[in-house]
Amino acid sequence: MPRVKKQAKNETKKRRKKLIPVQIVKGMKDILPPEQIIWNYILEKSSKLCGEFGFGKIETPILEHTELFHRGVGQITDLVEKEMFSFETQGGDMVSLRPEGTAGIVRAYIENGMSKWSQPIKLYYEGPMFRYEKPQTGRYRQHHQFGFEIFGDECPAIDAQVIYLAWKIFQKIGIKSTTVQINSIGCSECRPAYKKLLTDYYEMKINKLCIDCKRRLTDNPLRLLDCKEEKCMQVASSAPQIIDHLCDSCHDHFKNVLEFLDELEISYVLNSNLVRGLDYYTKTVFEVWEDGSEGAQSSLGGGGRYDDLVNILGGEDVPAIGFSFGIERVVARLLQSGFHLDQKIKKDIFLVQLGNMARKKILRLFDNLIDNNVSAGESLGRGSIKSQLRMANKFNSKLALIIGQKEALDDTVIIRDMESGMQEVVMMDKVVMEVKRRLKK
Repeated sequence: MPRVKKQAKNETKKRRKKLIPVQIVKGMKDILPPEQIIWNYILEKSSKLCGEFGFGKIETPILEHTELFHRGVGQITDLVEKEMFSFETQGGDMVSLRPEGTAGIVRAYIENGMSKWSQPIKLYYEGPMFRYEKPQTGRYRQHHQFGFEIFGDECPAIDAQVIYLAWKIFQKIGIKSTTVQINSIGCSECRPAYKKLLTDYYEMKINKLCIDCKRRLTDNPLRLLDCKEEKCMQVASSAPQIIDHLCDSCHDHFKNVLEFLDELEISYVLNSNLVRGLDYYTKTVFEVWEDGSEGAQSSLGGGGRYDDLVNILGGEDVPAIGFSFGIERVVARLLQSGFHLDQKIKKDIFLVQLGNMARKKILRLFDNLIDNNVSAGESLGRGSIKSQLRMANKFNSKLALIIGQKEALDDTVIIRDMESGMQEVVMMDKVVMEVKRRLKK
């Protein structure tokens, strides 16, 4: 080989060795099969319970106009200011990957004329949300939420029902020890006066605040109560409480909500610093916390009323309330607690083959079994019958259907009872009927 070609070949090998594998984007997460089992379990339990409460499923697009979140969530929230994935399309539209679910559900409620439907409207959803924030336990830049919303009823009993359903979901999933943290943040009638009182209090403490809270003091003073900085939490502990400054309507509403929760025997804590992070909330706000822990990381999910949001986004005056939780965070909680699901995959029938002609027959037989609702497994890549029968035992199969070269030529199948080892030869066109008879027996 000429020296130049040899050097070029060696250089190519070196470049190949230096290639670094492509890695996942920061803040994203792969959801692998073992975790999917718990993931699907959570969705199944949550969806079933929502169905029992009369909720119908809705799906909205991942991509929405950025204006939806500016108007609905609030331009001076951290979510809109710092945490949205927004970009301009080739057509010049400003769009964003949805950072939360409620604004899109409200947009769908208005656009599809749901206010003309029989009220209340109960909807639930699940899917990915996107926030450009620092990744933390159970929260990724692409994370998934399960949530539900009720439109068209301002009765305090609806608040209690939403809180009860949220609490019940975690009970069904297996997180038994929880407490509801609850507060009222008033309405457009009583909140302005409270904001003025709060601002006056914090202006006297401004030197003790973090940089973000100094900015929030002008833009969104309620958020100061929710800051997790130690020095800000100390200031918040002596701040005026909104519950002492509610108008008569908000006071009576909140009192009735608590009475309903007492009737349901749901454990709750009045948390005067709970305000939630989005501008659209009014009156009742709440979070479900695990017992024995405090702070944002202990919160499993949260929600509240947003009676003005439908109107803000161009609809009628429609009261509404909702709740959501992060699926990744709940999966992490379950795994930390030692939660375990049986991950064995059971197949009633296992198909065993030997040779290419037999594989062709197996593919057709597999299709027939599936069409007849028979659970079947196979291992087309394995050569020996012995190794395939071991797979049948692994899947706890009751019967093995064996096709070798002779059976492929004769159009027959050997049915093997995996427990007794007894075998019987059956014609191919009779095998599905025979299998179903034996399984039923």
